[in-house]
Parts: sequence; C-alpha cells; structure tokens
Amino acid sequence: MQLNEGIKLTDALKRRWANFVSDKKFSEILTGSVWALSASVISSGLAMITSIIIARVYGAEMIGIVAMITSFLSLITIFTVLGTNTSILRLIPEHMAKYSPTSAFHLYRKIQYFVASVSLLVGGLLFLFSDIVAEKLFSKPHLSFFYALSAVFLVFSSIMNLNTHAVRGLRLIRTFAFMQLLPSASKIFILLIITYIYFDPNNPVYALFASFLITAIAGMLIIHFDFKKKIQPSDALNNMSLKYILSISLPMLMTSTMTFAISQTGLLMLGMFRSEVDVGYYSIAVKLATLTTFVLSAINTMAAPKFSELFHSGNMAELFYVAQKSTKLIFWTTSPILTGLLLSGKPILKIVFGPEFTEAYGPMVLLVIGQFVNSISGSTGYFLNMTGNQKIFRNIILGAAAVNVGLNLVLIPSFGILGAAFSSMVSVAAWNIIALLYIKFKYGKIIGYLPCIVCQ
Repeated sequence: MQLNEGIKLTDALKRRWANFVSDKKFSEILTGSVWALSASVISSGLAMITSIIIARVYGAEMIGIVAMITSFLSLITIFTVLGTNTSILRLIPEHMAKYSPTSAFHLYRKIQYFVASVSLLVGGLLFLFSDIVAEKLFSKPHLSFFYALSAVFLVFSSIMNLNTHAVRGLRLIRTFAFMQLLPSASKIFILLIITYIYFDPNNPVYALFASFLITAIAGMLIIHFDFKKKIQPSDALNNMSLKYILSISLPMLMTSTMTFAISQTGLLMLGMFRSEVDVGYYSIAVKLATLTTFVLSAINTMAAPKFSELFHSGNMAELFYVAQKSTKLIFWTTSPILTGLLLSGKPILKIVFGPEFTEAYGPMVLLVIGQFVNSISGSTGYFLNMTGNQKIFRNIILGAAAVNVGLNLVLIPSFGILGAAFSSMVSVAAWNIIALLYIKFKYGKIIGYLPCIVCQ
C-alpha cells in the first residue's frame, strides 16, 4: 500500500515537472532560471564555506566584523548607485528594441560614469570621516581602519552592482550566472591564498575588498566587448539626458533603501548595541535562513523583464499566468530547504560552525518563517515595479521598513539577536502580504501560491 502511494507521488511530481518544462509560455524564464539558480547555488555554497573558514580560523568576532563592513558598504552603495541598477534593467532592453545597440551602450556608459563620479565623491567624504563613523555611529573606534578602507573600495562595490544588473538587461544569461559566481569565488580563492602565505587577523576583510575589485573590472570588460560585437556604424542614437534617467531611477532608490533597511537594519543595530560576537551569530542565522533567496533571485532575474514585456504589450492574461507559474516554482524549490533548516538547523550550526553558534538557532527559526511568507508570495516587488506600480511598492516598503526600524530599536537592547530576528520576520511578512492584497484589489487576481489554500 505504501509502495503504491510512493509510486503515485513520484508520478505526480514527474507530471508537474513535465508541465513546467513543456510550457512554451514559461520556457524562457525556466531556462534562464536554471542557469541563474545553478550559479546562485554554487555562489551560496562558496559563501557558506568562506563563513565556515572564517569562523573556524579567524573566530566569531571576525565574522561579525565582515558582516558589519558588508552591510555598511551595501547601504552606502544604494546612495551611490541611486536606483540606476534597477532602471538599467528597463532602459537597456528599451534602447536595444527601439533604437540600437549603440544607443544602449551610450546609455550604459553615461550611467557608469555618473555612478563612478558619485562613488568617488562619497568615498572621499567617508574616508575623511571614517573615525567619526566608527566611533560615533557604531561605538567601535577600533574599526575605523576598516571603514576608511571601505571608502577606498566603494567605487568598485558600486560599479560591480551596476554591471551585474546591466548584464541582466542585456539578457546575457550565462554571463549573468558568471557575474553572480565571481564575487564569492574570488573571495574564497584570495582568502585561502593569503591565509596560507601570510596569516593576518584581517585577511577576511582584505579578501572581501579584493573580490569587489576583481568583479567590477571583469564586469566592465565583459559589457564593453559584448556591446562592441553588436554595434554597427549605421546605428540610430537616442541621447537620453541624465536628468531623465534619474527621473526614472530615483523613485526606485527609495524602494532599494527600504528593502535594505528591512534586510540589514538588524545587523547594523546589533553592531551599535551589541558585541561583534552577537553580530557574528546573527549574520550566520541570516545566511542560513536566506539560503532560499538565491532561488527567488534566479527566477526573478528572468521573470522581471518578462513581466514588463507582457504588461506593456497589454497581455494581462499571460502576465498573470507567468507570475503564478513563477510563484509555484519558487514554492516547490524553497520549501524543502526551509523545512530542512527548521528540522536540522541546530545540528548544522553545531557541527559546521562550532558549538557556540547554536545560539543562532532561535533567530534562524524566526527568519525562516519570514522567508516562507516571502516564498509563497512570489515576485510581488518585481511585479509591481514592472507594471507601473513602483510608487505603490515604494510606499509599502517604506511602511514595512519603518516597522522594522522601530521594532529593532525597542527589541534589540532587551532581546538581542532574537529581537532583531523577530523584527525582520514581521516586516518581511507584512510587505509581502500587503503587496499581494494590493495586486488582488487592483487586478482581481493573486500571484501567491500555497497548495490547497492559495491555489491557481
């Protein structure tokens, strides 16, 4: 009896997979997602191995320092890129389709020079005031050297971010997979070499900055040579003004800022109120709980341009079909990972990172719950951004970020890493549910998926 049930279940899963593979409407997203997902899996694996090496060789304190520096740079990069990393996803395909590769290349260059200029200006100011940032903002004057070094490498962090999205805009699927993999691969490679050749307690930070430099330069070369192959002397040129580019980009800046606030505020505030060790524990909890984000990122990589294409061509039925199918794929690929973390999280933390890291299990459970809501909701953010509802999404994210910051301020001083995790869980669940309800209210359809509860 059990054997027959097992056979039926296997057959059902095979039929589901066959439907996904044979679906022509969804094949472009699925094919691209496989490449992006493969790169994300390998990249996440390398990042996890890097964290294990740092935890085992350099200690929990260095894990916390790397996490704080990474979060700090991620925050500043948002304000040096100014939303152009999102707008370029729309503008490059638009210029390729309406005008020419030459026009798209000129657009990319204009944005690249602008981002580099802003990054150098902001980096210079941060370098001058690195002591104040370390002492007054984070209450850790002994880290001023690292913040000064962050200012030097800010331009590479910004260009790396821009180039990765530009490759997506060009629909270079395999190249995008490579760009996803390169930061993690170069970081662990450099860390292993310098650890072996010359052991320095700060090696993990040096490896992090070196990976930014390598990825930024590689991205510039890849995009330059790809455009050169496509450019023709007879190409039409539409010289889009920087003012117009920013009019599209700046509304997206607010969304990026608030999304960062939700994902990174816990780490930053723990850095203000708690020790580097606590930050280290929480950063490991975040790394494990957000393992599924590489799945969402991979699928969204292909889904976002498709959403825009279908919406602007007026094909609403196929738009919702693709959106719902994307959510189903996200659900069935992320649920096993999240379930495994809930059941085996504590042994994983103990065996892989060390007995002291079992402190991260409670926060990890709360973060996993938030990620589950994220998974069953689907690509709500990209759906709203690509369908002209970016201001609505901005307002939703703004409210969720305010809740996140408020909860962190109240809970972290008393509950530490548990308070940070609870704040993140509530805010992530809130913005996803509100976005889903807005889509349902406006279009009469829902893009979420939960078997037998929210089903299409």
